[in-house]
Amino acid sequence: MDNFKTHVASAFYETFKPEEAKRLWDRIEFIYTPKHGSWLNMAEIELHVLTGQCLNRHITSIDEIKEEVKAWETNRNNKNSKINWQFTTKDARIKLKILYPSIHA
Repeated sequence: MDNFKTHVASAFYETFKPEEAKRLWDRIEFIYTPKHGSWLNMAEIELHVLTGQCLNRHITSIDEIKEEVKAWETNRNNKNSKINWQFTTKDARIKLKILYPSIHA
């Protein structure tokens, strides 16, 4: 699961009566994706860049949005833009040890 703000206990209490919120919260075990280690984060980063560089202004039609996004995409791909990923497999194995199965011979 991603780390979105709705995936917290307070969201249950905002939605349900306290007794029901506690009952539900106690039944669920959330396992979150690493904050700096999922493909979803990479997609969110790209969408943030797209918004900041292309869509942060008034655009009057869907066709204009499609044109702008296509131009932005072409430019971004031509620049061979990459995300500077710093969360290594070694770090993941240490930090996320409880998520990796242990095999005992």
